[in-house]
Amino acid sequence: MRFEVPARLVRYWLDGVSLVPAISSVEASGAGTPAPDGLVRASILIEGGRIARIVAGVAPPDGVPRLAGNGRLVLPRLVDVHTHLDKGQVFHRAANPDGTFMGARETVGRDREANWSAEDVRARMDFALRSALHHGTGAIRTHLDSIGKQIGISWPVFDEMRSEWKGRIALQAACLMPVVNVIDNPAEFKSIVATLKRYGGILGAVTFLGDPPDGKLDAALHRMIEAAKAEGFDLDFHVDESNSPDARSLEVIADALIRHKFTGKALAGHCCSLALMTDAERERVTGKLVEAGLNVVSLPMCNMYLQDRQAGITPRWRGVAPLHELDAAGVSTMVSSDNTRDPFYAYGDLDAVEVYREATRILHFDHSARPWLETLTARPAAQMRLEKHGRIAPGLPADLVIFSARTMNEFLSRPQADRLVLIDGKAIDAPLPDYVELDAL
Repeated sequence: MRFEVPARLVRYWLDGVSLVPAISSVEASGAGTPAPDGLVRASILIEGGRIARIVAGVAPPDGVPRLAGNGRLVLPRLVDVHTHLDKGQVFHRAANPDGTFMGARETVGRDREANWSAEDVRARMDFALRSALHHGTGAIRTHLDSIGKQIGISWPVFDEMRSEWKGRIALQAACLMPVVNVIDNPAEFKSIVATLKRYGGILGAVTFLGDPPDGKLDAALHRMIEAAKAEGFDLDFHVDESNSPDARSLEVIADALIRHKFTGKALAGHCCSLALMTDAERERVTGKLVEAGLNVVSLPMCNMYLQDRQAGITPRWRGVAPLHELDAAGVSTMVSSDNTRDPFYAYGDLDAVEVYREATRILHFDHSARPWLETLTARPAAQMRLEKHGRIAPGLPADLVIFSARTMNEFLSRPQADRLVLIDGKAIDAPLPDYVELDAL
């Protein structure tokens, strides 16, 4: 039976639910021993849309209405730190012809030139955000292709959507351009910096695909980091999305951040090639990531879709970054959706629960004592500087997702389609949009 929160309630207990200790602040008094899967039984007092208390075990007999949780898992609304809202939901008109990275890049380029008007981008963004809201996502960072005329189209649309969705989903955007554009087209880079200042964006770029780094990369990074320091931008890179052993730009970026003494937030996405290095090489690069404060987000569904794809040949590797080793070394690691129903990933629905379920299987998050649920909650929230997201704690908004699952095994074994999403302690009514809406685009 689907869990319900009566709309009339403004003060109530979620009684006897299951929480993840690493992202939940349970009062120490009476705290019990975690279950074998690490979950703890607790009760959450919600008052006026905020979390007032979290006590271990069952709620005290204080006369406040109780909703029997029966051990249901409760998470904060999830945080999707690496997406592409401007590219998504185009499968019906721009499918990847062969499932390869080059097929994706060429198809997206053609679709962008032919179809990405303000109306088109807005309609697809809205569709994607309604899907994410339904699934229980509370914050999203999207990359926006920032090349030529698209700069003046996508950024104003994003700004409108951010305002419209305030209070439902917190939105951020990072520019996405080939890093060589910083050198090859300085006038456009200047325009991008002005755009980020106007709209409060993050400075980002994609490094060379499979090529060994050269002096041009160093020069481009120098200009990017100096601009970020001058304007107060955080940084977000697409890095080494390749199975080439020559793709080594992650280390070059870390070196540049260290050299420039960059103190802002910096994130590297993909980092696939790092998994193919020798242990000694990987450990050397990882040490630099820690020193630079360069965090890593893996995109397991997209990377497994694209990497090592060759017609008629079964893939030999999963295409993902070595998150276990990075996490153990002290790098803040995350996972995220990446692309959705576009040439870079043909599937997906901006469902962060699906991302975590698939990440568990692809990256072997199970059979581990590490708090991997932080990868879609507290860690990306910190990366995005969102203090009210990614945790369950007194004083924070009661923005929660309540599942029928009572254990991690139950959580990972079914899609959890009957989950209930709360914003400010109230259940939302946010049905999934129908694909028929996209037919005219």
